[in-house]
Amino acid sequence: MADYRVISSDNHVIEPVDLWTSRGESKFKDRMPHVERLEEGDYWICEGVKEMSIAAGTQVGLRFEEPEKLRFAGGRTEDVPPGGYIPEEHVKDMDIDGIDVSIVYPTTALGLYSVPDGELLNSIFRTYNDWVGEFCSAVPERLEGIAMINLDDVRTGIKEVERCAKLGLAGAAITAYPPQARPYYKPEYEPLWAAAQDLAVPLSLHTGTNRKDGFVNTDTVTASFMTNFDYWVRMSLGDMIFGGVFERYPKLQVGSIEYAIAWAPHFLSRMDIMYSETGRELTQGYRFKGDALPSDFFHDNVFLGFQEDAVGIRLRDIIGVDNLQWGADYPHPESTFPRSRQIIEEILVDCTEEERAKIVGGNAARVYGLN
Repeated sequence: MADYRVISSDNHVIEPVDLWTSRGESKFKDRMPHVERLEEGDYWICEGVKEMSIAAGTQVGLRFEEPEKLRFAGGRTEDVPPGGYIPEEHVKDMDIDGIDVSIVYPTTALGLYSVPDGELLNSIFRTYNDWVGEFCSAVPERLEGIAMINLDDVRTGIKEVERCAKLGLAGAAITAYPPQARPYYKPEYEPLWAAAQDLAVPLSLHTGTNRKDGFVNTDTVTASFMTNFDYWVRMSLGDMIFGGVFERYPKLQVGSIEYAIAWAPHFLSRMDIMYSETGRELTQGYRFKGDALPSDFFHDNVFLGFQEDAVGIRLRDIIGVDNLQWGADYPHPESTFPRSRQIIEEILVDCTEEERAKIVGGNAARVYGLN
């Protein structure tokens, strides 16, 4: 592979088992997420609910070695690779994988959007954000963290975005799909879009972060549910685009993370058709200036993270090469580690040199201001 700067736009940490019990706010001491050793494996427990197993962080590379042993549940804390929670070890694994910069998301904290109590969730996220800031500052030229933001109260969420920007975190994750009564075209989110634009903070919509009305644990997840995950991000992006968010905030960047990319061409076509051929009431009455179409705002303001979506790469001219960001998803079971360079070569084989350079690092460097 040519000497491109390779940025994994979607890597992860595995939160230390004592993260919230040792560092959480004292008023929530007995309600913070913690790990319990059960017969079937070690699980994160919050408010008495079995939230997530340790398995998500204990199987990296297994898909290449013994795929028949892959499992969604179970796992033991002692099997988590040190790179999941020790920054220097994370960087060593990046070197093995040929990765120059890692954009870091959480693991357990992603699923904690299901915690019903918004104040508790705010505290959980503040604790995580402080820790991941420290994690990334250990090797600042190689690690870039993403903050976790709760928007139950938008003003409180904005304050946390501002605080995390001062900590040096590169972006902020918001719920991929908010409560149905509060879609992203609602006026209450306007201050958030303005703040993110002014701070040049990209906002991420990562899989597994829907803000639910109550706990949903791993026992409810099915293959069909996982297969159709992109429904949620399409709904949120559609609400933003049809609601004129990007017309009002033209420098705002919003990312679809870990939803793959092959869905995007159909989504773009459907949006333009709906805008051009249906009544205004279906687009919240909003009309763009001039002859602009929904797809124009997608191309200017949305970025898409992917791992191995070869079909999507074949459709890159429709999606937009500038909108694509590759990620390794280390250290999760589906990660391309330790064969990322080989896999990149295979899925980008028909791309030009310029396209490759953008997809494997250039686009992420631009969006996150890493130039």
